[in-house]
Amino acid sequence: MQSPASAEMLPEGNGRDQVEAVCTGCHNVRDIQRSTGYTRAHWDALTGTMVDLSGDPEMQAGILDYLAAAFPPSGNRRATPAPGTLTLSFEEWQVPTLGQRARDPVEGPDGAIWWAGQWADILGRLDPATGAMTEYDLPAGAKPHSVEVGPDGALWYTGNKNATMGRLDPASGEVTEFSMPDPAARDPHTHVFDADGMLWFSLQQSNMIGRLDPATGETRLVTAPSPGSKPYGVKIAANGDVWVACNGSNCLLKLDPATMAVTEIRLPERGTTVRRLDIAPDGRIWWVNSGLGRLGVYDPETAEIREWPSPSGPASHPYAIAWFDGAVWYNESGVRPDMLVRFDPASERFQSWPISSGGLYAGILRHMRVSRDGQSLLIHQTASNRIGRVRVTGAARTQ
Repeated sequence: MQSPASAEMLPEGNGRDQVEAVCTGCHNVRDIQRSTGYTRAHWDALTGTMVDLSGDPEMQAGILDYLAAAFPPSGNRRATPAPGTLTLSFEEWQVPTLGQRARDPVEGPDGAIWWAGQWADILGRLDPATGAMTEYDLPAGAKPHSVEVGPDGALWYTGNKNATMGRLDPASGEVTEFSMPDPAARDPHTHVFDADGMLWFSLQQSNMIGRLDPATGETRLVTAPSPGSKPYGVKIAANGDVWVACNGSNCLLKLDPATMAVTEIRLPERGTTVRRLDIAPDGRIWWVNSGLGRLGVYDPETAEIREWPSPSGPASHPYAIAWFDGAVWYNESGVRPDMLVRFDPASERFQSWPISSGGLYAGILRHMRVSRDGQSLLIHQTASNRIGRVRVTGAARTQ
């Protein structure tokens, strides 16, 4: 529960005590205050993805009446769309368990889409052809931050709150946990397999990067050179180098896959923080400058660094990123709607689209991956527990 001081941050009004009792059990009051506000119908739709209040209609009505009166639609944190000629199609599916904060969808070899239900200790499987969904329970307290499909077809997740890497056998539902060898390694975060089947992962608050050998279970850890770097997104280059984003400092990290030696690339401007990165076919490292609201690129061959302001400005907080359909795609998580942004490196032009969350704009996209056939972008909206798929449907495509 929130402290009395936090509760006082809510405006006076009928229903405030009910919101304090129900909503702040999971959310900080600031999360409500920083929203753009919604109509009563939209507050109903949004809260309905988080908790089932149908058993107490009086409480439900009180909460919705209060939220609609205290936090109506506003221009707070309004996005700045970037126009263009490209057209997209969006599909979305709401996952079964309420309040799980579904995230990080990834496609398996059979076309199924898997996701991590972080707050509910769940991995989920979606058949996009039928819409059928299955959820698999993980050990209590694992709080899976992300999920990847391993070379063996198993699902591997990061146990962000119980200091483990986990493996789910989808046939049997059996879970195997691999504990961290160092008690200082507390929070496995984001992970990816390299071409040799080694599993690389970041540990944000622990300031470490790890490597797990699935064949033996052996885990090795290294510490980032600068304190407070907060290793976050991880990608593997074509030559095997491991690249890691720094969410706490103005840097990128490069690891030698054989020795795990870490090289720090300092980015030029203070205030820069990097949530995630991706690697283009030409080897350049594209990254989001979350701290300053920019898109950046680093060329490992020339050490050249360039940046472009994101359309919605310095407070847009770019977050997820992927190279897709011949361009760089990312989202602006600090504005509403949460905008999906495309940047064409050839023309240096932006275009952006609002990401819907079941008819309203309420979520945050935290990680995105490309489908195995390269034809769609897998996204999500954590606040509304939705998994999504995006396809380019019109205008010239750049391959």
